[in-house]
Amino acid sequence: MTDSDHPPHTHPRDTEILTVLERTLYVGFETRTPKNRLISKILNKGEVFEFLEGLIHFQQNGRCGNSVAIAGLSSPIPGVLTIANIVFGPNPTFSDAVLAKAFQIDK
Repeated sequence: MTDSDHPPHTHPRDTEILTVLERTLYVGFETRTPKNRLISKILNKGEVFEFLEGLIHFQQNGRCGNSVAIAGLSSPIPGVLTIANIVFGPNPTFSDAVLAKAFQIDK
């Protein structure tokens, strides 16, 4: 991974292992507990992070230029669901009423 961030997404069929090769990378995931807590960390060169199967997670370039990292996936067909594209894309499949309830706002 170089020169780009990876917005919140999930892999429904695999676990991802990420190793930072150059600079820093801000990473995190949302827990599945009822409190949906964000677990995040700034990874430095040589550090590794694991995203368990199905967890919503992200990677963002560090403060000092583009980061370089390598990711390994536990399945040959992991799938990827990018949350923002699904919910807010050009042709969202969710109705305004469903989204308003999900985000606890008025339609």
